[in-house]
This record gives sequence, structure tokens and C-alpha cells, in this order.
Amino acid sequence: MGREGDLAGMPIDNEIERRLEIVRARIAAAARRAGRDPAAIRLVLASKTQPIEAIRAAARAGARDFGENYVKEAIAKRAELADLTEIRWHLIGHLQTNKARAAASAFALIHSVDSVRLAEALARAQPSPRVRALIEVNLGAEASKTGVAPDGITAILDAAHGKIEIEGLMTIPPPAAGAETTRPYFARLREMRDRLAVQSGLALSELSMGMTDDFEIAIEEGATIVRIGRAVFGERTEWKSEKVKP
Repeated sequence: MGREGDLAGMPIDNEIERRLEIVRARIAAAARRAGRDPAAIRLVLASKTQPIEAIRAAARAGARDFGENYVKEAIAKRAELADLTEIRWHLIGHLQTNKARAAASAFALIHSVDSVRLAEALARAQPSPRVRALIEVNLGAEASKTGVAPDGITAILDAAHGKIEIEGLMTIPPPAAGAETTRPYFARLREMRDRLAVQSGLALSELSMGMTDDFEIAIEEGATIVRIGRAVFGERTEWKSEKVKP
């Protein structure tokens, strides 16, 4: 599969660069509205199911952080893109405990630690350097979603202490009727992080929250990492990949 693809008559490189510029401008505007430095927000491109040429196009346009949902897919992409030494891979999907060993060495940051058992598995898999991770919090108490309930966070922090580096929290709000309906969830995660940081003595500096439909609101509420796929890559049917399967 070559580096050129077509979307609305444009080469992949041109279209992805255009979309990235728009997203970066929206990130900067949201940060300024909140009195924040745009440089303090990291853009992670959600590249699940995206073909190699789309990821290369994003990297050529300056993207450096890519988020994958599946360990196997991410490892395959890393191998094929090994020449892109400056990019960082994030696991933004659910991590099964039996894949902790493979994930520990594959990702710069794991966003989805949601149990004591998983934290302990990651610690055993890679004692040094310590795995860098976020705790995924299920704020909507949705049975269909992974993530720990708020009252289970402290147990994970205790289990991870001195074994893995917990750098903050992540959440995915319930499906929203409009972007503004997600604001209370983002505000609650920020307040929760602030309280836990005081209680634990940890910095917990990262808040991974906000996707294509609501990332500007997430930034206004304190997000340090936004996970955006569709606004840059388009709908998943736009770029077709035959090389990498989940």
C-alpha cells in the first residue's frame, strides 16, 4: 500500500496535515480561554485501525504521540514504523492482565490501569524502568465500560506505590447528547485528581480526557492529554488498511 490515498480528492499527507492544523488551532484556542499554556496539552492521535500510511502522514505533519487500543495491533505497527524513532506509543484501550508483559515494554504511557491485579502484573512484568501509567476511572458507573469506580482508586495507588509510576487519571464520559454534558465529568476528574494528589503526596500531573467531540471542554476543565482520532483521520472507513488487524 503506498503513501498516497484519496479523501475528497486530496492526498493523505495534505488532508491529514490540514486537519492537524485545525485541531492544533482549536486546542490552542481552548487553552487560551482557560488561561492555560497550549504547550501544556499533549495531543495523542487515536490511530486504532488506521493504516500505516496515515500514521506516517501524521508523523510527517509533526504528530509525535499515537494511541492504540489493542496491544497486538500496536506492536505490529511499531515494528513497521521502527524508522520513526521520535514517535511515542500510548495504550488508550483496555488492557487485559495476561497482556501486561507485552504492554509494559511497548508503550510510553498506559492510560488504562483499572485494577490492583493489573497494576501488580505491570510491576512484575517490568520492575525497571518502572511502567508509566494512568488510572482509568469509570465516572458514569457504566457496566459497558472498563475503568475503576472512584472508591477503588486509592487501592490501586497503594498497590502501585514504588512499583509503577502512576502519573494521573483518565476517563471516558458516558455518551453525551451534546458536548457540554461531558463538562461535569471532566470537572469531577480534575477535582478527584487534586484531592488524591494531596492525600497521596504524588504529583498526578496528567489528566487524559477529551476526544473529538468534546476535547475543547476537556481542556477548559484541565485536560493535559486529549485523545483525538476522527478529527484528524476521519471516519474509520475513510482509510482502509489490509496490513494490520486488531
